[in-house]
Amino acid sequence: MSNSSSITEFLLLAFADTRELQLLHFVLFLGIYLAALLGNGLILTAIACDHRLHIPMYFFLLNLALLDLGCISTTLPKAMANSLWNTRAISYAGCAAQVFLFVFLMSAEYSLLTIMAYDRYVAICKPLHYRILLGSRACAQMAAAAWGSGFLNAVLHIFNTFSLPLCQGNAVNQFFCEIPQILKLSCSQSFLSEVWVLVGNVFIDFGCFVFIVLSYVQIIRAVLRMPSEQGRHKAFSMCLPHLAVVSLFISTVMFTYLKPLSNSSPSLDLVVAVLYSVMPPAVNPFIYSMRNQELKVALNKVIAFTFFTAGKLITCLHK
Repeated sequence: MSNSSSITEFLLLAFADTRELQLLHFVLFLGIYLAALLGNGLILTAIACDHRLHIPMYFFLLNLALLDLGCISTTLPKAMANSLWNTRAISYAGCAAQVFLFVFLMSAEYSLLTIMAYDRYVAICKPLHYRILLGSRACAQMAAAAWGSGFLNAVLHIFNTFSLPLCQGNAVNQFFCEIPQILKLSCSQSFLSEVWVLVGNVFIDFGCFVFIVLSYVQIIRAVLRMPSEQGRHKAFSMCLPHLAVVSLFISTVMFTYLKPLSNSSPSLDLVVAVLYSVMPPAVNPFIYSMRNQELKVALNKVIAFTFFTAGKLITCLHK
């Protein structure tokens, strides 16, 4: 039996037992991490530098890119370092920081995805009121509310989770510190307060999901009434990627936080955790830019400018 006061570190789940597979996982996740950094970094630069993208939709997308960068940087670098150095350890403070940052960023991201659905609803269903309902001040307030709600949610969870007595050792069955896995280490019945907080969160998140679905029902009805086929195609191209991202996000998160703690398979938990914590930050930039012509043009300009500047720098160095 161990007590939380005597635990100085946790042991994270290793991706593989053999050294070769550990190095393979390191290379794989390094590639995913670099892709996420590159994709989100390009989106941030393109939106910040192109004045034509200084509208609410891209302002929220910029915030999403920031949250995605924070999310993947909270979990993946430590997992890669552990695979590279053949260790599983993370300090108690490091684990608490990981839980806090992950809950903060994920909660803020879900709130932001809900706001983005509202933005699409107003743009398509109430275009004449768009500038009134989504002015610069309103957008800043909504973004601040998303970040603030994420912070408050993280504070609530960090105090509830790490105030629990831990009696089941220090081995976390996940590649990062995740609340359901830490609850498994707590003494029986002592984690009920945190479980109720999690259930309350799920109901709030489900309410947001219902709001998103109802928004898209109205959007689809409005789009189908459009006389122009080109207009319908453009509207669907703007909305479907967002709906796909939200569906993947909410389904995997709800599966993780609603399933019984005692009846979970470590391998299934690992796959689901990768799906909701690693993949979205890596693929979101490509999903949102795939069919968005304005963003594509801005990204091409950033890439062309980067290569042009790098070429001039190399030329100057060779002179």
